[in-house]
Amino acid sequence: MTELHESAGTGPGDAHFAVFTDHAEAAAVARSFTRPGDRTLPHPSGRPWLVGRWHDSEVVAATAGAAALAVVGCCPVDAEALRRRAARLRDLAELDALARSLPGSFHLVAALDGRIRAQGTASGQRLVFHARIGGVQVAATRADTLAAALGIDPDPGELAVRLLWPAPYPLSERSVWRAVTAVPPQDALVVAADGRTARHTRWWTPPEPVRPLTDAAPLIRAALEEAVGARTARGGVVSCDLSGGLDSTSVCFLADRSPARVVASTWPGRDPADTDLHWAEEAVRHLPDVEHVVWDADASPLVYEDLLTIDDLLDEPTIGVMDRSRVLHHLPALAARGSRLHLTGIGGDHVAWCSEAYYHRLLRTHPLFALRRLRGFRALWQWPLAGTARALTDSRPYGAWLARAAGRLRDPLPPSVATGLGWGMAPRLFGWVTPEAERMAREALLDAAGTARPLHPDRGLHADLEQIRVCGRILRQWDRMAARAGLPMASPFLDDRVVEACLAVRPGDRVTPWRYKPVLTAAMRGVVPEPCLRRANKATASMDASNGLREHRADLLALWEGSRLEQLGLVDGAELRRLARRPATRGLSDAILYSTIAAEVWLRGLARVPQS
Repeated sequence: MTELHESAGTGPGDAHFAVFTDHAEAAAVARSFTRPGDRTLPHPSGRPWLVGRWHDSEVVAATAGAAALAVVGCCPVDAEALRRRAARLRDLAELDALARSLPGSFHLVAALDGRIRAQGTASGQRLVFHARIGGVQVAATRADTLAAALGIDPDPGELAVRLLWPAPYPLSERSVWRAVTAVPPQDALVVAADGRTARHTRWWTPPEPVRPLTDAAPLIRAALEEAVGARTARGGVVSCDLSGGLDSTSVCFLADRSPARVVASTWPGRDPADTDLHWAEEAVRHLPDVEHVVWDADASPLVYEDLLTIDDLLDEPTIGVMDRSRVLHHLPALAARGSRLHLTGIGGDHVAWCSEAYYHRLLRTHPLFALRRLRGFRALWQWPLAGTARALTDSRPYGAWLARAAGRLRDPLPPSVATGLGWGMAPRLFGWVTPEAERMAREALLDAAGTARPLHPDRGLHADLEQIRVCGRILRQWDRMAARAGLPMASPFLDDRVVEACLAVRPGDRVTPWRYKPVLTAAMRGVVPEPCLRRANKATASMDASNGLREHRADLLALWEGSRLEQLGLVDGAELRRLARRPATRGLSDAILYSTIAAEVWLRGLARVPQS
């Protein structure tokens, strides 16, 4: 096994690093990346390979001859197994199979005869970027690391794109620095030995959704068990969210079966109609060995809280800042109870349910089945008949959909049926966004429309993959925040093996108007007691959002004083200040401010925190 540099690393949960080829010029660039406290993992030649920060528990590395492999993150692979794999490595393309077989959530990095390969996760929770620095291509797990080395500022055009609500694929996945290239989650980055050229090569393809639920349920259960087990196998104390929903409840019961001792954490909602606490207490009745902590609902931070003080160093704007205080608030108290890791059920909504857009294709392949289901969806979501018919007969390709969206950025929000049965939610801009920002966003959309291909030809699978990746990017930033707060977080539902097992289920078995999350219910039968599987809804926290908008209007007003976005000419600060004084303005409850707040908070944080 490769020896790590003797310098100290960081606490677990925030591993980040740059990757260099085995070349003299790359080694010179690597020296400029090294900061006090950084660690170095060398090539077999002794030149720097990985430079960054990580904890011993997050890295497994091995060398064999001219080959080296490193797994960084959460993965139960051992060094000897990795060494054997390195000894057999003859072509970097052979690592596709390894990446598709290992459980957990991790970066996989390889070196062979001087070349390097780096990849993250298909869920987008772990990403890879690259840029030309000092004449050579350098890879990194964070875009800001590369931007700092280049000494460049964020691109105003990319920031204008981030003001879209929402920014659609592929624009949402680009780096906000034009000179820094994002590697798509399904691709690996391969850099030539001399560091001069870099290419992306596909390592992951989603499974076709053809497996009956009866066959898939045991596979999903096994994948989720393995994902939870990867975090709990070494024992100690772990904490789990326990909202009473199917997602967190499933994770909690699986963790209770592990060698770890479990502390369950429940935030009751402020809304009197919220039933989370009832369902959490029902689960705890069947978990006698679990310590249950119920927090004071009135002490729960609201949405929009502490936006002015956020100083996390993030490499892109994220709407996750809206809930940052809510996500982090209880972590120090759980760490004080001995927890070494906090497990969440986040991501369950994205893999155990799926988009109704699958019925666009099912109507053509199984019309009678689809029509029966669509009648149910119309009743469930109150979709009008005419709107449903228009959405189902709309067969525009993805590029044409993007081009049409570019011409309708100031239109009212699209109806839910168009979003539910289409390629996704068409992006919009609002009154506070300047004409110049609109021009840049429109040009970006039209440019993308000429070449963009959907994540899958089936608009249902495209919508699922896009939402999984959106969630993965938010979790990526929350994970960084949580590690900094002192208790790392993990979301087993977003592990690639769990994603694959769920996506393989036939859409008619995954999404139905008659049952709530049938995939998870079937997979967890025998693990989660039947009374806990009967919940057929989830809390929305809408009161927390509306109260937060009202109670933190002073902070929102202060956010727009001296706005960085206004200085860049992207927003009308006066209009935003007017809205802050009137938080009950029609439409604000629809979260349409989120992307603008995310960009402003990020720019403020970028100016406040030195690069590390």
